[in-house]
Amino acid sequence: MADAPALLRDVFGFDAFRAGQEEIVDAVAAGENVLAIMPTGGGKSLCFQLPALLRPGVTLVVSPLIALMRDQVRGLREAGVAAGALTSANTPEETDAVWDALSAGELKLLYLAPERLASGGTQRMLANAGVSLIAVDEAHCVSQWGHDFRPDYLRIGELRRALDVPLAAFTATADAETQDEIVTRLFDGEAPRAFLRGFDRPNLHLAFQPKDSPRRQILAFAAARRGQSGIVYCGTRAKTETLAQALREDGHPALSYHGGMDPEDRRGVEDRFATEDGLIVVATVAFGMGVDKPDIRWVAHADLPKSIEAYYQEIGRAGRDGAPAETLTLFGPEDIRLRRSQIDEGNAPPERRAADHGRLNALLGLAEAMECRRKSLLHYFGEDHPGDCGGCDLCDSPPETFDGTEAVRKALSAALRTGESFGAGHLIDILIGNETDKVRQRGHESLPTFGVGRDLSRGQWQAVFRQIMGRDLMRPDPERHGALWMTEAARPILRGEDTIRLRRDTIDRAKATRPQAKALVSEEHAPMLAALKARRRALAEEARVPAYVIFPDRTLIEMAEARPETLDDMARISGVGAKKLDRYGRAFLEVIAGEVDDMHPARQRLAGREEGTLFDRLHAMQTALARGPEGTDKPLSCSAAQLARVAEARPRDHDALARILGDERADRFGTAFLGVLSD
Repeated sequence: MADAPALLRDVFGFDAFRAGQEEIVDAVAAGENVLAIMPTGGGKSLCFQLPALLRPGVTLVVSPLIALMRDQVRGLREAGVAAGALTSANTPEETDAVWDALSAGELKLLYLAPERLASGGTQRMLANAGVSLIAVDEAHCVSQWGHDFRPDYLRIGELRRALDVPLAAFTATADAETQDEIVTRLFDGEAPRAFLRGFDRPNLHLAFQPKDSPRRQILAFAAARRGQSGIVYCGTRAKTETLAQALREDGHPALSYHGGMDPEDRRGVEDRFATEDGLIVVATVAFGMGVDKPDIRWVAHADLPKSIEAYYQEIGRAGRDGAPAETLTLFGPEDIRLRRSQIDEGNAPPERRAADHGRLNALLGLAEAMECRRKSLLHYFGEDHPGDCGGCDLCDSPPETFDGTEAVRKALSAALRTGESFGAGHLIDILIGNETDKVRQRGHESLPTFGVGRDLSRGQWQAVFRQIMGRDLMRPDPERHGALWMTEAARPILRGEDTIRLRRDTIDRAKATRPQAKALVSEEHAPMLAALKARRRALAEEARVPAYVIFPDRTLIEMAEARPETLDDMARISGVGAKKLDRYGRAFLEVIAGEVDDMHPARQRLAGREEGTLFDRLHAMQTALARGPEGTDKPLSCSAAQLARVAEARPRDHDALARILGDERADRFGTAFLGVLSD
C-alpha cells in the first residue's frame, strides 16, 4: 500500500505537507477520533481525503452544502480518486452510478448532506457499504448557538455509535464553548485527539474603512481589482441586488445571491461563480460554506459582519490557493446599532447574549484597532504574532492618534444629562450648539454641555461616537429607539481615572485613496499567466468543470514564473500530480515551451522524481550495452516498465535485479545497473 507522502505527491501533486497536516493525516489514518481546528485555506480537506486512500473501505464525508460536495468530488475525480456524492441535486443517472460504485466496492469517498441522515434507510445503507471512517466538515454546525447551526448535524453522533467507526471533525472557527459542544454531541463527551493549528492566513491582506459613501468605496475597491474573482457581503437582500447592479453598470460581471432567491437561480449563480474567471458575487451570508473556489482574490464587506468568528470565516474564502488575496470591511454607527439590537432582541438566554456582545466587541476592537490588525485578530484566537505583520492597512500606513479623553467625557456627559434617552444625532446637536426644534422642546439648550463641543465638526463628532460604540463605552437601547446608554467600561474615563486615544485619520474622515491591487505576478510574467489561464479555460469548458479543478491560480503562477521546459520540470510544480501531469501536462507545457518530446508512460509516471533521473541513466546505460560490452553480441534490451521497476525498487545485488529483469538481462546489464544504483 502506498504511504502518505507518495499519495500526497502522486495524487494531490504536493511535495510536502503544509504545517500541521501530517500529524492530523497520521492520526486520522490510524483510526483515532480527531478534532482538528485549522484556518480556512489551511488544507482541511486533504486531512480526510488522503487518509481515505490509506484506509480500507469507504470514508463517509458529511458536508453542509451541495455546491461544496460537488466541487470536492469533481476535484477528486480529476486527481484519479473514486469519489461520489448522494445529494438532492443528483440526476437519477448520477445516483445510480454512485450506488453501483458502492456495491462494487470501488468508492473511496462518499459525500452526504446531513439532512440525508434523517432517512431511516440511510443508516442501513451505510452499514452495508463498508464505511470505515466518518469525516465531518464544518463541524461547528453542530453548535446550537452558532451562526451556522444545522439541526441534522445532531444525528452524526448517533450514526458514529451505530457504525462503531472513528470520526474526524474539522472546522476553522470554534471557540472554547463550541469545541465543548462538538465533543459532547459528536464524541459523546469523550475527548478526541485535538489539533489546534494556527489561525494566521499570511496571504490575506486585512483592511477596514469607516463608511463614507459605501457604494463608492466598494466600486473603487472592485475597480482596482478588475478581472479578479471576488465576493461582496451585504447585510440585506435588497442591498445585494442594488450593489450588483451598480457593479454591472461600472463594467464588472456581477451577480446577486441571497436566501430569498429561487433555489434554481441560486444554483445558477454558484455554478457560474465556480466556472467563470473574474465574476463578482454580491451576497448575504447565505453564500457561505459552499464556496470552495480556491482562487477568489478578494472579499469585501459592505456591512459589518455579525461577529469576529463570522468575519474570520467570510474573509477566509479568499486566497484558499495560498496566493495573495485582499479583504476590505466597511463599518459605521448604523452597523453597530443593528448588530447590538439583533443580539438584544434575540431569544438567547442572558449569558448567551453577553457572550455575543463580547464577540461583537472583539470585531469592533479589530475595526478600531490602532496597530497591526493581524495581531489583534490572532490575539482573539489565543495566538501571538511576533512584530507587525506588514500585511494590513495599519502596517501599510500607521494611523495618527490623539488623546480623545476630553471629547469622550463631553459625549458621555451629554448622554447622562439627557437621561440616556437619545441617540447620537441629538447628542451631537447639543454638543455643537445646534438649537433644533427638538433641542428647544426639551430645554436642552440650557444644559451645561450645550455647545461645549464646537471645536469638532458634526462629521468629526459622528466618528467620535462611532469609536465610543466600537469600544463598547456606550450601547444603543433597542427598546428606546437606539438611545445611547453608558456601560461600566466608560466610568473610569468619566471619573478621570483613565484616558483614551482615538484615531485622527478616522476623526478627519479623510477620503480614502483609491485601493491598489496587488499583482499576482510581476509585469514580466503577466503575459504568460494570461496565456496559461486561457488554456485552462478552454480545457475546463471542454471537460465541463470549474477552471480551478484543472489547476488553481497558484499552480499557474508557479508555472509562469518557473517556466518548466520538460515534463520532469512540470511534475515539480506544486499541484501537478501524476494524474494531472498525464492529462494536462503537455497542454500547458506547449504554451510555455512549444513542442514537447514524447515520453513513455512508464517514464512519465516517474516524472519530477529522483527515480525519473535513475530511469534515464539506466536507459542510457542499456543503450550503450545493447550489443554487449564489445558491441558484438546479439541485441538485447529491457522494457520501459522493467527499467521503471528497477528505478523504483533499487535492488542492491544481482539476485534481486534478476528477479525483476530475468537472468539473461541481469547478466548483460547487472554490473552496470548496480553501479548506477549505488552512485
